[in-house]
Amino acid sequence: MIGAVVAGVVLVGGGIAAALLLGGGDDEPAAGPAPVVTLPSPTTTQTPVAREADTPFAAALPTTLLQYALTESAPDDEWLGADALEAWSETYSDGGSGTVTVRAGQWETAEEAAAVLAGLRDALPAGADDASGDDATATDAPSAGATGGGPAVLLTDDVVVDGEPVGEVTVVDAGDGTGVAVWSNGTAVFRLTGPAADISNLYAAYPL
Repeated sequence: MIGAVVAGVVLVGGGIAAALLLGGGDDEPAAGPAPVVTLPSPTTTQTPVAREADTPFAAALPTTLLQYALTESAPDDEWLGADALEAWSETYSDGGSGTVTVRAGQWETAEEAAAVLAGLRDALPAGADDASGDDATATDAPSAGATGGGPAVLLTDDVVVDGEPVGEVTVVDAGDGTGVAVWSNGTAVFRLTGPAADISNLYAAYPL
């Protein structure tokens, strides 16, 4: 049924016709909710290189990340020297100038991983290192860093698996066109660096 319902009534006697308009009157129809448009996530057109490592941890690391594809993977000697059971330094490319780097490591205990994460947070760009300990915050608005105003925190939150917190995450706009995300997931620690405009989505898309 479209709009108001219109009924025509013909009065036969005397050739008089009348029309009755039912419902609506002069009131404007109520506006419905605005349509929600969900854009598809970007995907890569590049072919990722084959990762040589075949450990369960390495196999869980992604070879593609949104529009970026893996171009290089090598052991992370610095993290291995910091008692990581396993650690990798990886580079992803969008086929142009866009580059993402990820350091991924696994430690024996969650306490060791938390200590490594604390060091990574301490090394975040000046002005963005006050995120630890705050309640979860996030924003979709351009950060101060994105507009040349210096580093800015985009997100601090718990990392939750099966409804339980297993680590913490901090995502920052470094203020120089790049962004950094550092987080722990149980005994694993990650540091992701990429374009500031993509950093929040890159963290959200990372499977671990």
